[in-house]
Amino acid sequence: MKYTQLGRTGLKVSRLVLGTMNFGPQTNESDSHTLMDAALDAGVNFFDTANVYGWGENKGRTEEILGTWFAQGGDRRDKVVLATKVYGNMGPDGEAWPNHDKLSAVNIRRAVDASLKRLQTDHIDLYQFHHVDRSTPIEEIWQAIDVLIQQGKILYAGSSNFAGYKIAQANEVARQRGSYGLVSEQCIYNLMERGAEMEVIPAAREYGLGVIPWSPLHGGLLGGAIRKEREGGGARSTSGRSGEALADPKVRAQVQAYEDLLDKHGLEPGEVGLAWLLTRPGVTGPISGPRTREQLDSALRAVELELSAEMLAALEEIFPGPGPSPENFAW
Repeated sequence: MKYTQLGRTGLKVSRLVLGTMNFGPQTNESDSHTLMDAALDAGVNFFDTANVYGWGENKGRTEEILGTWFAQGGDRRDKVVLATKVYGNMGPDGEAWPNHDKLSAVNIRRAVDASLKRLQTDHIDLYQFHHVDRSTPIEEIWQAIDVLIQQGKILYAGSSNFAGYKIAQANEVARQRGSYGLVSEQCIYNLMERGAEMEVIPAAREYGLGVIPWSPLHGGLLGGAIRKEREGGGARSTSGRSGEALADPKVRAQVQAYEDLLDKHGLEPGEVGLAWLLTRPGVTGPISGPRTREQLDSALRAVELELSAEMLAALEEIFPGPGPSPENFAW
């Protein structure tokens, strides 16, 4: 496994992040534990979750599954850099009681204690804001975070789904307060969705945030979607967003060109999609959310895959980015 430092921190994390969003809803507790053991054995030390994972009436279930895994001992907790998130409505019916969601000081305090209990740990290494809170002053948010750091309940704060200017705003206010500020930004970023290159990633790099891409295979489109459709006997075999997206002729043409290129070189689409992200400036590591051991092994191989300059150029032709910032939106 390869490691890097998380943003401007001294924290060393694996270049593959184990995403746990499927633990509970799609992968049962026992299989989830097996996947976490395998990931840890392979050197993956960066695990990502969120308080809302489990969804619906089972919100919090994913954190509970991590907690029962940590409780098995064997230095599991000591070896893992644990990241979770706060913001979402934890009510099962979609309606939160006032002050039971978003980033008010009272909800942050309540949410971190609830997460610690579910995770069966005394601290969270990276506590991430799952979304921008347009109703809470950033000064209040930092006040709450600073208290949690002083109490030892969290070590670092990160953002998720923030605009570039919000990253700048949050860290400028942190600087004025003498707070450490955001150390990471988790955003959608992949070969097919490169909007983050315009302002989010430049802002993250300017302020020393590590970029943690989610949806690195764009909902499966970059994981061999057309090949799976063909092998499965038609479009119905490609489920969810992938199947709907492939109905767009432009998207299908792009994905087909991608798969044809990789077939020519004997490469696996999912592995190349992850490996490409590891070449991008500012990226700490993509989040891979495996449901099976086979998917985990594929993601692990991606970390060791070196893409040639010729391959990177060919990928750029198929999936052109927005260009350098600020020129990409200035003219």
